[in-house]
Amino acid sequence: MDKLDAIFEKQKALDAFISDARHLENGAENGISSEWMQRKAIALLVELTEVLNEVNYKWWKNPKEIDANAVKEELVDVLHFFVSMCLSAGLTADELFARYAEKNKENVARQNGTSAKKGYAISDENK
Repeated sequence: MDKLDAIFEKQKALDAFISDARHLENGAENGISSEWMQRKAIALLVELTEVLNEVNYKWWKNPKEIDANAVKEELVDVLHFFVSMCLSAGLTADELFARYAEKNKENVARQNGTSAKKGYAISDENK
């Protein structure tokens, strides 16, 4: 099992444990649950905000020393909710990887100006 598969398995087990222990209805028997996807997206946004809080985004405050371990911990929290959302959407580790690889290829093409989608190419003056 590769690392991404292991992350998906661990998150699936954690989600099931939380759901069982807290008697939660995930509502996803017939596909993606709008309510739970919204809840997880909000939690993901909160965790991203916690990353921002660790890296001095408030320009109106005196900067503090960045705690790299705290930043890494928040990023792991982001990953937990992201993977949980993937699972809720029926996305496997393999499908996520395949979709990422395809989108990455398109994003590179956009930056190189070789995509059908215009407006992204890096001009010579930006290089």
